[in-house]
Amino acid sequence: MGRYANFPLTVEDLRFLDLKFLSKHDYLSPNSIQSGVITWSNKTGDKNSISVSSIIDNDAGVLTLNYILNNDEKINYQIQLASKTSNLGKGLVWFFICPFTGRYCRKLHLINGYFQHRTANPNLMYEKQIEPKIWRVWNKTFGAEFNDHLYFELHKKYFKKFYNGKITKRYARIRKKLNQRDEVDLKELEKLFSKDYE
Repeated sequence: MGRYANFPLTVEDLRFLDLKFLSKHDYLSPNSIQSGVITWSNKTGDKNSISVSSIIDNDAGVLTLNYILNNDEKINYQIQLASKTSNLGKGLVWFFICPFTGRYCRKLHLINGYFQHRTANPNLMYEKQIEPKIWRVWNKTFGAEFNDHLYFELHKKYFKKFYNGKITKRYARIRKKLNQRDEVDLKELEKLFSKDYE
């Protein structure tokens, strides 16, 4: 009799706070006070929401979270925000300071009822880490064949291929992935589907 599948919790399964989202919705504007509600929806249509407020000065701030856990426990706590000057010299790059690990990070995941850095749960894994071996080989060998989204990214408005006469890291990363299309080995494809593959 086969064993029951034991799927560990993955980073992709978790709700998260993202500084990119907060910046887009003006929670990180200098010398400002902002409040609102963030709502998530899962694949089945179930929704969860939290109240968020931010107090920001020139280069630091604090984010306050309010929500109800498991329909009965009221949660309220603060997350410190810090910033540093962008490498491009334009504006600031913001970071959460995880209230549980002290790490500077760009995302906080909902772990055990609180938003914190993913390392707060040492058993947390990424989906790719638990993929069957055959899937990992497939993605490594042939994944580039299906990366059409890279072309869309490459031709986005204001996409920069060069900065100060040097190729940007983003452009170099995309070109590297697209060049893998020319390196696909059909023998590897046969190996993936052969009966002898383990």
